[in-house]
Amino acid sequence: MDLLPLPVIGWLYSVLSVAALALGAWIVIGVHLAGEDTRKQLAAHVLDDSLLFGIWILGLAGGIGVLLGKGWSRPVLELFCWALGVLLVLTCWTRFRAAPRPRAMLGLSLALFVVPALALCAATIVTLRSETALRVLSG
Repeated sequence: MDLLPLPVIGWLYSVLSVAALALGAWIVIGVHLAGEDTRKQLAAHVLDDSLLFGIWILGLAGGIGVLLGKGWSRPVLELFCWALGVLLVLTCWTRFRAAPRPRAMLGLSLALFVVPALALCAATIVTLRSETALRVLSG
């Protein structure tokens, strides 16, 4: 079952990954230029930031691979979707638990963001496992 066309998947993940990488680089540069205290905080989280950039590079590589019809793009993009889903759920759960009560509006806003993102990742995984994707992305 194809929930999403493969070119839409390729373009969507390529564009979103480039935007996320550009925004992340802009934030890191801004924090680096903000001062000594913020630079120390940035240095304390360098491994976290590097792993996050690596995950978004997986999404970019997978999206470009789908656009080019490469066989390696299926597992790369599926890994990206699983990693993104896990990070979204863990981050939202941590933020929700850390917020003071009442948290109903926070829970609603997090759900309005997370549910569509998880649905997109699930639709992508289902599409990448379809026979059409196996046939098109076999090379």
